[in-house]
Amino acid sequence: MTLPGRTVTLEPLGPEHADALYAALCAPDDAWRWTYRPHEMPASREESDALIDRMVADDSVVTFAIVPTDGVGGGLAQGHATLMRCDPAAGSVEVGGIIYGRALERTVAATEAQVLLMRHVFDDLGYRRYEWKLDHHNALSAAAARRLGFTYEGRFRNALVYKGRNRDTDWFAMTDVDFGRLRPAYDAWLDPTNFDEHGRQRSRLDTTVGVTG
Repeated sequence: MTLPGRTVTLEPLGPEHADALYAALCAPDDAWRWTYRPHEMPASREESDALIDRMVADDSVVTFAIVPTDGVGGGLAQGHATLMRCDPAAGSVEVGGIIYGRALERTVAATEAQVLLMRHVFDDLGYRRYEWKLDHHNALSAAAARRLGFTYEGRFRNALVYKGRNRDTDWFAMTDVDFGRLRPAYDAWLDPTNFDEHGRQRSRLDTTVGVTG
């Protein structure tokens, strides 16, 4: 399912995104983007293609390529995000594996991509709970979750071991009731009138949604 927005489109990940994603995410100075992922940055185009093939083949998750449509990144995929741990009976799903290339950083498209995923989870799928989990050292991810209005629910100590190190996992989540409350704030922030002629935001999203946790 493709999720279209004003500044970005989320497309089911496929081999057609391989060229753009390798360019956007695997330059020598991009290694830090992979710090909190379960594997290192692909060292070659072949490794990158193999990773994409594995993600596409995993039928337990749904991964979307993030394709800006407002001129950012030349209209090519600049990142991806995955819906995982889907529990239809409980109406719960987790978003993870979020990685943005440099062209997406601090853009409207980056935020709208997350809002499109929320709309898909709550409106299209009719789910009740949307989770965001992270390594407790990952300050950028925690800040993003809070900015978007997710609520901090606690820390699971010694939750995982990856890349030879311990991971304490911080849990954030949003419910369908939360989303209903926050939806007007997302719509207002994404409205073109919230940005001046230079593309600068007039109102900050985190102050609008009311950061919790």
